[in-house]
Amino acid sequence: MSDFTHMDEKGHVRMVDVSTKAPSDRIAVAQAMVSMSADTFIKIVNNTVRKGNVFETARIAGIMAAKKTYELIPLCHPLAIRHVQIDFIPNEQNHLIGIYATVRAFDQTGVEMEALTAASVAGLAIYDMCKSYDKAMIISDICLVKKSGGKSGTYIRKADNQQLVRGEEQADIKE
Repeated sequence: MSDFTHMDEKGHVRMVDVSTKAPSDRIAVAQAMVSMSADTFIKIVNNTVRKGNVFETARIAGIMAAKKTYELIPLCHPLAIRHVQIDFIPNEQNHLIGIYATVRAFDQTGVEMEALTAASVAGLAIYDMCKSYDKAMIISDICLVKKSGGKSGTYIRKADNQQLVRGEEQADIKE
């Protein structure tokens, strides 16, 4: 038998069978960072970008992405997502926008990929809205911040010297 959960004994790719797992409350928080020029940062936070409200457009993009993760990542399961929240934390000193995506479902498998996809796509939407001003923007630090539920229980990322990783109190998962 293969040690890889997404491969059978013959090495063929498969979707993991979660049918025997009991559903439980699953929550994940992921982050992404978008760095940019000072001018672009000011346009975003002052809502003066010609294309419109960057934060609300990116928020909608992130929510839509979470709901479509199973269509984008080949072996992800379609989930009954109950809640998606996208938060932005501007860091004026470093011209960064911190993106935090929280996803919740009551299901048989976790929502980490949905949260990571939501944060990533929200970052891409920010880039798309502002690329005419700043093609040098960087989307980085995409990672899981916190998750709860399932067999593996709770995970909380350590800060690893990243300035904008939310502290545990900010990335608090509301049960």
